[in-house]
Amino acid sequence: MRSGTLRLAKKNMLAYLETHDSCYIAEDAIYINTSSGERAVGREAIKKMLDFYYRVAFNAYPKITNRIVTGNKAMVEGFFIGKHIGEFWGVSPTGKAVTVPFCVSYTLNDGLIKEARIFLSGDMLLSQLQH
Repeated sequence: MRSGTLRLAKKNMLAYLETHDSCYIAEDAIYINTSSGERAVGREAIKKMLDFYYRVAFNAYPKITNRIVTGNKAMVEGFFIGKHIGEFWGVSPTGKAVTVPFCVSYTLNDGLIKEARIFLSGDMLLSQLQH
């Protein structure tokens, strides 16, 4: 692997994790929520999906605890932390705080995110909304 490829992948992933700017996502990328089976295809759909989780259903942010980036793969783990402010999976807003561990496995191409597989326990998230 060329050092330029690795340098670009690291630069872009670190910027993406800091800003969640969709410019670091390929136009034809796909994000898959492995818990719900939800799929978002294309930069705009992914942007809307992330906005829903972080600004519509929850006022939330990711707390990254670990990351690995290579030239064509990245893995991130951390916590989804927020407050439930909008309807989510049939549950009306509760105002409850949530903290759910997650892991995301990324495939990168030319420094952009081509695919993301999100591992977050939907059961744990719903449990925190109900208690």
